[in-house]
Amino acid sequence: MRLMSTKKRRTMRGGAIAVTVTAAMVLVGCEGAPSTPVSSAAAGGEPAAVGTVAPNSLKGTTLTFVSYGGIYQDGQMKAGVTPFGAESGAKILQDGPTDNAKLKAQVMSGNVSWDVFDTTNVFTAQQCEKLFLPLDKSIVDTSKIPKGAITDKCSVPAMGYGLILVYNTKKYGANPPTGWADFYDTAKFPGKRAIEGSGDVTAGTLETALLADGVSADHMYPLDIKRALKKMSTIRDDTVFWTTGAQAQQFIESGQVDMALMWNGRAYSGVKNGAPFAPVWNQWMPEADTIAVPKGVKDPAASFALINYYLGAQQQAKLTELTSYSPVNVDSKPKMDDLLKSFLTSAPERSADVFKLDISWWAQHRDDIVSAYTSWLAG
Repeated sequence: MRLMSTKKRRTMRGGAIAVTVTAAMVLVGCEGAPSTPVSSAAAGGEPAAVGTVAPNSLKGTTLTFVSYGGIYQDGQMKAGVTPFGAESGAKILQDGPTDNAKLKAQVMSGNVSWDVFDTTNVFTAQQCEKLFLPLDKSIVDTSKIPKGAITDKCSVPAMGYGLILVYNTKKYGANPPTGWADFYDTAKFPGKRAIEGSGDVTAGTLETALLADGVSADHMYPLDIKRALKKMSTIRDDTVFWTTGAQAQQFIESGQVDMALMWNGRAYSGVKNGAPFAPVWNQWMPEADTIAVPKGVKDPAASFALINYYLGAQQQAKLTELTSYSPVNVDSKPKMDDLLKSFLTSAPERSADVFKLDISWWAQHRDDIVSAYTSWLAG
């Protein structure tokens, strides 16, 4: 999320987000990257089993895990990354927040210090085989990932989340908004709105404006970027821009805004802290972070082994319990309270309400969207 770079953008994810990755994404087969002797050792000499690593197989190896910081990265470390180090014998370091530009500079210079990288599915799809290695399927067992959740051959989903509309129940309780048209209707629903204010805008933001402007879901792509920005301009005077998820959450907790376009996990955290807000699930937008191995890492097999361990059922269940992100292993059974369940995009009824994003289209046109949105924000 730029006007700053992606570096700041998903520190916003440091908070809780609950969602599963939807089958709307396109499953792509994975070509195996060359293995090294470590791959065999890490798997105990056998093909990988998800969530496992051979004890003490990576002694003497150092791996740096990079993510978005905050509660999210803390949860990733506690649920999967640190236990992987304890079992494998690898020394684990962490860095962050995620900075796509810095990662690109490392790969281009041939001086890569980040071994496993958490970013967006749009970015990994755009940069697969350019900045990231194809998954080595002899090391990374993807059999427990929901069908359709893998968006490119270089990454696996780290978690999923949703872009939703939330509203102040005290202000709009008698006549709540029901969809994106209401979010853009300041006459019928007066009050401040919150929208992402980073150039590296989240997939779905422009789509909300076009849906509100009358574009049908089945005629959304290719996106009419100019039309979307024109629609967004109609509420600009009533808009407060957030640049991190923490800031979006702060806006609803403080009452600074009456409606917000934000990630469901951050909304969940705000409501848990007392914000009188409720979600609108009509045409919510499914998203996902992905984890991948940058080109040029010293030990690709060790990096893939970490990813394989991270995907385990127990590790994923614990990640959900610590962060409220949904697991990406179909066998995971996290323990959840009623409030968390009410914000889960994995609830059966959510599938009927979802607006399916075209991640492939976003990956192809990401640079144009970033340029246009950054210019609009500055205008």
